[in-house]
This record gives sequence, C-alpha cells and structure tokens, in this order.
Amino acid sequence: MKSKTLQAINPKHQTLVNRCVSWLNKYNEFNRLLNIADGIDGNEKAVQKWENKCEYAFNKYLEYADELQQRQLDRIDKFIYE
Repeated sequence: MKSKTLQAINPKHQTLVNRCVSWLNKYNEFNRLLNIADGIDGNEKAVQKWENKCEYAFNKYLEYADELQQRQLDRIDKFIYE
C-alpha cells in the first residue's frame, strides 16, 4: 500500500515536501474541473474561475518548490503522477 505522504530526502525539508505535494494535488484537481467547465458551452465564468484557481495553486507549488533540490522535485513528480 502506498504511503499518503512522501518522505523527504532531507528530513528538515519535510514541511516543504508536504506543501509541494498538497499544492500540486490541488492544481491537478482544479485543472480537472477546468477541463470539465471548458467542455460546457457558454460557461466562461466557470472557466475563468478554474483558470484563476489553477494559476494560484501552481504559483504556490512553485513558491515552495524553489526551496527544494531538483532530485526532491523529481521524487514529488514521480509520487504524484504514478
């Protein structure tokens, strides 16, 4: 069974890893909802709402990711997308 949290390579970075995983999950969910809203004709307000949420979530992810090493970011991507 897969663990719900990803262990950081360096334990002092565990909080950053948790936040990156959380914001990347939020981004993926918002992007899924954006794709649904985009498929509905005449629903520009919903599309704009989900675009804004996607942008915000990805910016928060990048904010925390800037403080981590690339090898940790690679592990996060592997953890999320497998």
